[in-house]
Amino acid sequence: MSNSTIASSASVMPGRQGFAQLRTLVWRDKKALVGSVVLTIFLISAIFGNVISPYDPSDMAFDMMEPPSWSHPLGTDDLGRDLLSRIIVGTQVSLFVGISTVVIALIAGLILGVLAGYLGGWVDHVIMRYIDLQWAFPNFIIAVYLVAVFGTGLSNVIVAISLAFVDDFARIARGMVLSIKEEQYVAAARTVGVSDIRIMWRHILPNAAAPIIVQATVSISYAILGEASLSFLGLGVDASTPTWGLILADGRSFISRAWWLGIFPGLAIMLTVLSINFLGDTLRDFLDVRESTVVD
Repeated sequence: MSNSTIASSASVMPGRQGFAQLRTLVWRDKKALVGSVVLTIFLISAIFGNVISPYDPSDMAFDMMEPPSWSHPLGTDDLGRDLLSRIIVGTQVSLFVGISTVVIALIAGLILGVLAGYLGGWVDHVIMRYIDLQWAFPNFIIAVYLVAVFGTGLSNVIVAISLAFVDDFARIARGMVLSIKEEQYVAAARTVGVSDIRIMWRHILPNAAAPIIVQATVSISYAILGEASLSFLGLGVDASTPTWGLILADGRSFISRAWWLGIFPGLAIMLTVLSINFLGDTLRDFLDVRESTVVD
């Protein structure tokens, strides 16, 4: 294997030209383009929610269960709070939980998966038995159990959902490492005395990035749904904090009289999850093409 081949094999992460290709792919894929626009709107709402919301989301100064109108485009809830303002501010919590939980689960899962795949032996056996045990239970059940044990609150919800997703990243990382560590450039690195930590960080992780990035994208949508589900069940953040799940829970008793209390927060959840999944599909296709190009 030549030096140029080893260098190209050492990383499949896209550079400047790769990002340009990704932008072109998103522009041509109508689903990904729509998803990008919708997700951008929600991200702006999350960043500038307190500024762009027309009213204070906790202000109960309006008529109760007022239908959508010019003054309240999405209506008001059973306590006279503006629903649009609550959904905009609720975007902050929902997206923050979705992104932060995946980041934590990604880091923990990568550490466990890479150590298990690269070191093997008893390390692999201990880590994989833990992963198998967690794999036996649905992620949402694990999150509900952890919140029930440690209590509600934003930090506990983030930790609970993160731990529920660790096994997904660990399994993918381990599978990629088992394949990549047998490559010639890894053997060459060992031969010249490169340390195991450097091999894992500089040679193995970049080549395992493609499926892990795709899994992270999918997991964000599941984390958002998990937070909404926990909040709907009363196991999420504090009741004074507006989140999409809490807005749905507050309006479920009045859904027959005020349809907007369930439709609009449900649409926010659905559009966000669909947008992330559309972008995830495009990202998967893009990274698969790059990976196959490197292998060839």
